[in-house]
Amino acid sequence: MTPCPRRARPCRLPLLRPAALAVVALFGHAASTHAQTAAPSPPQTEAVTVAQAAPNITATSRVEVLGHYDNAVGSSDAASQGSIRAELIKARPALRPGEVLEFVPGMIVTQHSGDGKANQYFLRGFNLDHGTDFATNVGGMPVNMPSHAHGQGYTDLNFLIPELVQRIDYRKGPYFARSSDFSSAGAADISYRRSFDAPFAQITLGQDGYRRGLLGGSTETTPGLTLLGAIELMQNNGPWAVPEGLRRVNGVLSASAGTAAQGWTASLMGYDAHWTSTDQVPQRLIDAGSYNGRPFGRFDSLDPSDGGNTSRYSLSGEWHRNTDDGSRTLVSAYAMRYRLQLWSNFTYALDRPVEGDQFLQRDSRSVIGGAVSHALNHTLAGLPARSEFGVQLRHDSIRVGLFDTESRKISATTRDDDVTETLLGVYGQSAVELTPWLRSIVGLRADQLRTKVDALSLAANSGAARGTQVSPKLSLIAGPFQKTEFFVNAGRGLHSNDARGTTITTDPKTGAAVDKVPPLVASRGFELGARTEIIPSLQSSIALWKLDFDSELVYIGDAGATAASAASRRKGVEFNNRWTPLPWLLVDADLAWTHGRFVNGDRIPNAVDRVASVGVSLRDLGPWSASLQWRYLGAGALIEDNSMRSVPSLTANLRISRSLQPLLGRDSALTLDAFNLFNRRVNDIQYFYGSQPRGLAAMDDRHVHPAEPRTLRLSLRVGF
Repeated sequence: MTPCPRRARPCRLPLLRPAALAVVALFGHAASTHAQTAAPSPPQTEAVTVAQAAPNITATSRVEVLGHYDNAVGSSDAASQGSIRAELIKARPALRPGEVLEFVPGMIVTQHSGDGKANQYFLRGFNLDHGTDFATNVGGMPVNMPSHAHGQGYTDLNFLIPELVQRIDYRKGPYFARSSDFSSAGAADISYRRSFDAPFAQITLGQDGYRRGLLGGSTETTPGLTLLGAIELMQNNGPWAVPEGLRRVNGVLSASAGTAAQGWTASLMGYDAHWTSTDQVPQRLIDAGSYNGRPFGRFDSLDPSDGGNTSRYSLSGEWHRNTDDGSRTLVSAYAMRYRLQLWSNFTYALDRPVEGDQFLQRDSRSVIGGAVSHALNHTLAGLPARSEFGVQLRHDSIRVGLFDTESRKISATTRDDDVTETLLGVYGQSAVELTPWLRSIVGLRADQLRTKVDALSLAANSGAARGTQVSPKLSLIAGPFQKTEFFVNAGRGLHSNDARGTTITTDPKTGAAVDKVPPLVASRGFELGARTEIIPSLQSSIALWKLDFDSELVYIGDAGATAASAASRRKGVEFNNRWTPLPWLLVDADLAWTHGRFVNGDRIPNAVDRVASVGVSLRDLGPWSASLQWRYLGAGALIEDNSMRSVPSLTANLRISRSLQPLLGRDSALTLDAFNLFNRRVNDIQYFYGSQPRGLAAMDDRHVHPAEPRTLRLSLRVGF
């Protein structure tokens, strides 16, 4: 969980209040010559938009765009919805696997601890902590972990293999009937590919002991049956004074058969990692340049025994059928086994001066779930329509605990619980073509969460809880008018609270009485948007949005208790552009502004006001290709009265690649990645809270986790 003063305020406070917004002029984007001739991607079976799935509704309005994006006029149900294809993911480097989510416009991904831990995510004025309020799925399986030891909705994407990603379908806001828990700010469905063009071996060498090897390939064993396999081995020490010692083993095996009309896929995934982490340190020690008589720098640590180990093993499958009359049936199921042990120390010796404040968060769980959906074309009151109905089920059986430790040895138990929780969701939606230029989508979703807690360490905190919420959704899509369309979206959403907070009566640290929290918290969102391609070679979209939460009732995993914040409101504007002035040149510019407050006027700690990303990609210049991306994370309040603010950061990443296909075989290439190209001294994350390094007085201070300095990595990929 994001560190903060214990038993004070919640660590993640992602709620904002409205602010006035300006109306921005719109531009458009037409497909380039290269995009028009690019080969289409393999058939996809993940959920698609109503516009994509209902050609009888939108046949007169759709504009096809192939290449890096599938975001053309007529292809989505909101201005803030879209798809990223493998071509763009291949074109840009990622320092960590979780950074593939930065392809979602307006998303920034950082890290405040070791690289085996879930990333920190920022979107739409949220400090999403490690994933709360942004729902992520990989291969049809949810990644977010409810009632997690470290943070609600914990989203660890370190098991992701970027080279396997075929497509990312993203959407923002609580406007979509298919989306359930954790999706109020947005959601992303990441699809893995089913085959490779050719088997390959890839090795990457980098600074600070970075080594990565990847083997992948696919084969058609019998007519219509394809097997795909990939295995990844990685190690890294990083720039830290205490070497990270990250070791990661990752593998995927999948089988698929059939066609886009009817087929199935089954996947087996396994991931295991361990590491030593350098957590954030007080700015005052960095400024002083020394601590207890020895030099102290940005990459030093105050507890060299921090770190963790984790594993994730899963089996999943899906079956789909599309008929000539436009109906579509999709069935999916998954089973997962997950474990985490995480040792952290954010306050050093503030609470326990003798042994120090290190603590262990332990999570061991089994997860099963699945979904069934059916969509069909029909008429409604004589108008063309398409409806979809679905059922989703997830069950988690969890052993979760919080313990005081010293050098990873347990000295006391704060909480130890057996938790079960089941989330059932049903939904339905209908899209109707009201006129040739206006269509509506009306949806309704119902979710019920049941939790049961067996508090092994403090029986008074045992109990059961149940929460139900009905969430209506509405969208109106008008156009296209001169290659421009307009969107109105509204809906109610939710996120679940930690099950332990729904039954707690006694603070396990202090023994004080604690109020229980509801299992589900409602959100309400509204968005006005537009997308246009009126100017050749330029596609632009704008979204003016608002999102309100009843309250944030957050389980503070570092302290073992719950804390409630006030209701909140936020507004913002996003402006996204895709420009292809030449067949070999793509320019992206994504800009986002957010302004918000709690309803009492307080600022939201760690909610940044502005983010931006500008990228330039050069494609197919003979054997060469390159990309350069600028990434800006703006300032934000670190405490509620705005007297302390974070320092903004601007970094650049570069990728240069040369095809070696004539020399080494199909799909062979040599690639150089340069992260933080200009070697800027910036921070990945900043907090303001109280701490006490040994030998120093306790005080509130800015705590930072630095971004890595300029880092070079060279990759050789050989196809067979």
